Amino acid sequence: MGYVKPEAVVEQMIQAGAYKAGLSAKHLLVRGFLAGSLLGYAVTVAFSAIAQTDMRIVGSLVFPLGFVMIILLGLELVTGNFALVPLAVLERKTTFGRLLYNWSWVYIGHILGTAFYGFLFYIASTKMGSVPEPVVGKMIAKVAEANTLGYAKLGFLDGWTVAIVKAILCNWMVTLGAVMAMTAQHVIGKIAAMWLPILTFFALGFEHAVVNMFLMPTGMLFGANIGLYEWWFWNQIPVTLGNIVGGLTFTGLALYVTHRRREKEAEPSVVEEAA
Repeated sequence: MGYVKPEAVVEQMIQAGAYKAGLSAKHLLVRGFLAGSLLGYAVTVAFSAIAQTDMRIVGSLVFPLGFVMIILLGLELVTGNFALVPLAVLERKTTFGRLLYNWSWVYIGHILGTAFYGFLFYIASTKMGSVPEPVVGKMIAKVAEANTLGYAKLGFLDGWTVAIVKAILCNWMVTLGAVMAMTAQHVIGKIAAMWLPILTFFALGFEHAVVNMFLMPTGMLFGANIGLYEWWFWNQIPVTLGNIVGGLTFTGLALYVTHRRREKEAEPSVVEEAA
């Protein structure tokens, strides 16, 4: 599958971060819009699989298809950028201002893309609201309530803590998916490598900010008893913060610290390797 060593992967991460930081608002918006829409597709496919089999693991097996399309098409996923762009800042290949520029425009693109697909999915699945809500729609509404009102019941400290921790665990895996795609040089290898961590986060029910941009407003369309306040205060804000911490710390910085340092050191001798 054309395996790429970790030291070379970290160099790719830095270069990718610098490239992304240099993109214009137009490209960030369009690529963020498309990525958000594709994740919406992935969620509805996964929920359809769960509804048909009553097995979450089946939905988890198919969910990564959206992530694969995003990576192979070179689109922008802000949760992946939480790990990549900061490395370019550390290497002085871009600025902190450009980092915020990238994150902000991609985030806005995701909101527009997920809302657009969610609205079209509602129209298609309910025939303009003229038929009862489909099973998938009810599932989306149920998850939207659970991931907002469920945290609210715990109170501010506990609710935010749980949401942030689940978001950290989520983006640890999601950013690993983006990085694992860099470990292979061929398409099949990239797909296989990135599929595993994305499957893991979805199967465990962790919190992903972009997925939630689809679930919450679409859930409202399907009758979820929440509003903008419940969505943003009890989910979107803490989950976004947790995703930043998870991607930046446990994927970006962790791999940078260990493999970037080794790249700058002299290659170990055969005797040292044997020892």
